[in-house]
Amino acid sequence: MLQNAVAPALAGLQSPNWYWITMQLIVPPLMALPPAWLFWRRTEAIFGNLVGTGVLLMWALALIFREYIEIDRAVKACFDTGELLCFVEPSAFARFAIYASIGLIETFLLFTISLAVERRISNRDYAPEWRR
Repeated sequence: MLQNAVAPALAGLQSPNWYWITMQLIVPPLMALPPAWLFWRRTEAIFGNLVGTGVLLMWALALIFREYIEIDRAVKACFDTGELLCFVEPSAFARFAIYASIGLIETFLLFTISLAVERRISNRDYAPEWRR
């Protein structure tokens, strides 16, 4: 009976949660671009980058903490079954690194978009024949 009760928790030990990784890829950029865009349009690129980066990295940290709690619950459920060794596959560090890497890559993309917007805004003040 106890084995059936902890089976869903033990499933969290076997593979990363692809639903939350997909959410990390989709939701934070959609939430970071609008506030950053507002600052970029007012020629405040640095503040736009700070706001956008803050949103992206806070999402990554929130998902890392969520993953930590999930791993902790799964390991405790494994110990409750009487197992002496309960390993997470992939390791907790690898799971955290997935979210952190996605957040970092999204931050790089945000800065790249910021450069393009800043160049477009600065070029509109010049005559077309003087633009780069």
